[in-house]
Amino acid sequence: MRPIWKGSLTFGLVHLPVELHSAVRSGERVSFRQLHKRDHSPIKYQRVCEADGDVVPWDDIVKGYEYAKGKFVVLDDDDFKAAALVSSKTFEILDFVRAEEIDARYFEAPYFLLPGKGGEKAYALLREAMRRSGMVGIGKITMRSNSHHLAAVKVVEDALVLEVMRFESELVDVGSLSFPEATAVRPQELQMAEQLIENLAEPFTPSKYKDEYKENLERIIKAKLKGKKIKLDEPEEPESTPVVDLMARLQESLAKGKRRPAPRAPAKTARKKRRTA
Repeated sequence: MRPIWKGSLTFGLVHLPVELHSAVRSGERVSFRQLHKRDHSPIKYQRVCEADGDVVPWDDIVKGYEYAKGKFVVLDDDDFKAAALVSSKTFEILDFVRAEEIDARYFEAPYFLLPGKGGEKAYALLREAMRRSGMVGIGKITMRSNSHHLAAVKVVEDALVLEVMRFESELVDVGSLSFPEATAVRPQELQMAEQLIENLAEPFTPSKYKDEYKENLERIIKAKLKGKKIKLDEPEEPESTPVVDLMARLQESLAKGKRRPAPRAPAKTARKKRRTA
């Protein structure tokens, strides 16, 4: 796999050669083209002028910022060059912060950081120091022209992961929304809800969660390619819980909750007990 970015990661006076590789797969979803219903010909999109309805060639298109309804400031290539930041091959960790202090909404896209040649020891040193301290490194990175990002470096198992972050201005102010007060919850309801959560607790196993919509689409496509038609079960609408019925629903959920099997005794101990008997 070719790296997305090559450069160095610095913290203090330490320079660590690194490569950036995508940590997620893209293009996995089922994609579709728009077709003419009559003859199934693909539909083309054209750039049409709103004023006269004519198709506009690329050479006659400029970029404009709409500062008021129907009023624009036009920017040319020189304006974008003036705003551009110098492309850098260095990601400098500016600060180390505690992981639990960062709102999860800041994180956007993860990338694996791999050590470059000769950087293995420094990589392992930084990783283990961050693991033991529980810290996350914060800095800025320019991966492509005009692509300037806030980013964090964190430890995930044996890897250092660089995660592109959103800037503060991109987050919705939580103060602009209203949420229920904790005083609206009765102690017995809270205790029962905690018990229900504990009953449903399991280790996180990502493989058990499937994209059922994608699987259904793929089954339908495969059947149509063979000239067949399949019927899938219609999804059941989840039943809403009236607020007045909340306590009863909690009790009902606990009654139907998972009953964990009692732990079995080790085989050697069981055989030993049988001999004694």
